[in-house]
Parts: sequence; structure tokens; C-alpha cells
Amino acid sequence: MPSSDRLRIAALADLHYARASQGSVQSLLADLPDNADVLIVCGDLTHHGLAEEASALVKELSVLRVPVLCVLGNHDVHGDQQEEIHRILVEAGIHVLDGDAVEIRGVGFAGTKGFASGFGTRVLEPWGEKVVKQFVHEAVEESLKLGSALARLRTPQRIALLHYAPIAATVEGEPPEIYPFLGSSRLEEPLNRYGVTAAFHGHAHHGKAEGRTSAGIPVYNVSLPLMRSLGGERPYRLLEVAVTPPPPAH
Repeated sequence: MPSSDRLRIAALADLHYARASQGSVQSLLADLPDNADVLIVCGDLTHHGLAEEASALVKELSVLRVPVLCVLGNHDVHGDQQEEIHRILVEAGIHVLDGDAVEIRGVGFAGTKGFASGFGTRVLEPWGEKVVKQFVHEAVEESLKLGSALARLRTPQRIALLHYAPIAATVEGEPPEIYPFLGSSRLEEPLNRYGVTAAFHGHAHHGKAEGRTSAGIPVYNVSLPLMRSLGGERPYRLLEVAVTPPPPAH
């Protein structure tokens, strides 16, 4: 049952909705309105990054009757139709966060797609060829977008949405050779700086479900293939956060 002092957040990622997916999301999330007040989707809503995939997906999401927030993932930009996908999602009432922030019942949400470049002391630096510098520039820009979005929130509770991982712990289980392409430590810094309540991401289908930043902030990998492999009661993660009531009117 909904509570006035708690917000129930359902999170998942990597739906990879394609032509053959019709009906899959509606059945997958059939019980979600009974368990959650908000749904966040951390990228790869579509499989080939096609506008027609997004159009079909929003029809299934619309029956949930709860606010939906998302960030795009690498699959969503694959078809170079990300602007059209963004428009379709927004026109369906979905909050698409791309360096943006939104507040729902006193809880702040900020998000961006993120990007790769690796973790810790082995993070890729902008040295050498121009294409390497461009690659690192993209990672830096995504980190700055996340920080800018978080800075606009004045809520006690802040939730971060990403597609790429901000820490290495939640990609463990994937082949080590691809770690640098699954996320970036550059995304961790704004999470720590703004003291987020929790961060969610996807992309690492065979990673770990939970980890923490160096400041102890919980990070959850909610990739649908991973959630299914865990064999839980539901294919999404639920998180309840306290809602701060508005100040009394004068």
C-alpha cells in the first residue's frame, strides 16, 4: 500500500525492447503498480535504437499508471535515432534525464547515460591519438552532466540514474577485458560529492547486484538479465526512501 511518508522506487535496466518483444514488458511488470510508486529504467530501453521500438514500448509502460523516469543507454543511440526516441518517451509522459533533474514527492532524481573509460588508477586518460582524447572527453562530459543535475536538487534524498557503472564492484563477473567499456570512475565523484542516497545503473548484464562507492554510497546494478539470474521474487529492485513533508503554509 502507498505510504505518505515513504516513496517506493522500482528500478531496472536493459529491457532491450525489439519487434519480437510485444507484450513482454506488460507481463514482466504486471505487479509493479502494487509494489512501487515510481519506476526508473536505467537505459537500453530499446534493442536496436529504433523509434518504432520506443513507440511500442511506451504503449506497454503507459498501463503502469506510475511515474516513469529513465536515462538512455548505448543501445538506444545505436540507430542514431536517439532524438526521436527521446521525443517519443517525453510525449508519453516519461521523464528522460540527460543531465536533468526532477523531484517526485520530495525525492530528487538526477541522471545521465554516462560513458566508459575504466576504473580507479587504470582509468583512461586523454593522451595520444585524437580519438582517445575524444573518448575521454565524452566520459568527462557525462560526469559533468551528472554533477550539474545533482547540484540542482535541494531535496534531502537524491537518487542517481545511470546506464554505465560508476564503480568496478558492480561489473565484477563480466570478462575483465571489457571492464573499461562498462563504466567509469569519473561518474563516482559527483555521487560522493553530493551525497546521493543511492545510484542505479545497468549495462553489465553479468555483473554484481550491489556495491558501494568509496564514500559508502550504495550502487545497484539493475540490469534485467542480472535480476533474472538472481531468481528473486520480482525482476526489478525495490528501494523505499523517506519522504520529507512540505513545510506548513503560512
